[in-house]
Amino acid sequence: MPLPTSLAHHTKTRTAPCLPLLPEGGQHGLGNGLALGRVHEACGPARHRLALWLAAQTKGPVIWISPDWNSESLNPCGLAPFVDPARLLLVHARRPDDVLWSMEEVLRSGTVPLAIADLPGLPGLTPVRRMHLAAEKGGAGKGAAPLGLLLTPGIGGAQGVESRWHLCPDHRGTPGHWRLTRLRARTAPEQAWEVTRAPGQPLPRISGSIKAA
Repeated sequence: MPLPTSLAHHTKTRTAPCLPLLPEGGQHGLGNGLALGRVHEACGPARHRLALWLAAQTKGPVIWISPDWNSESLNPCGLAPFVDPARLLLVHARRPDDVLWSMEEVLRSGTVPLAIADLPGLPGLTPVRRMHLAAEKGGAGKGAAPLGLLLTPGIGGAQGVESRWHLCPDHRGTPGHWRLTRLRARTAPEQAWEVTRAPGQPLPRISGSIKAA
């Protein structure tokens, strides 16, 4: 027996709002992007570049949290091709726990579309869960929910994240080539892509799908 029209209407699947990882990524198996109101992870030697790719597809301020003892700092000249450096609000935390606390508070406020935390190590499961809840609360009644991105060293491995992405250079003698790998996602398998940036273009494009190692 077919469902009544009113009941069938309420059982339709809804697509969660997402932030595209790359332009036209959905045509190459990347899906709709990274789910808003959730916390994701980026790892690999080019993880900071991946964060800038995401920032380039948002509007308004972006908060970037990092430890104040970090010997590396963002270069405004290097940021300019992706995002106006004036859009970035830099937060320097004194302790590792302060990085996590700051990230949670920023997500809960719902005042920015993207919050990035550059972590010196892997966070525990409890802080990640708290950040998920904070991101959900940050979007309640305020339009689109914020997205949280954790930058982790090595191959990552933060527990409880919505998805995990690895980005590394694959220049093959010329700049502008990367290998992007989806290491973990709740609703998608592991997969890798070739990413290429054309001369004069700030954001790269997916140039092909490859089998993940």
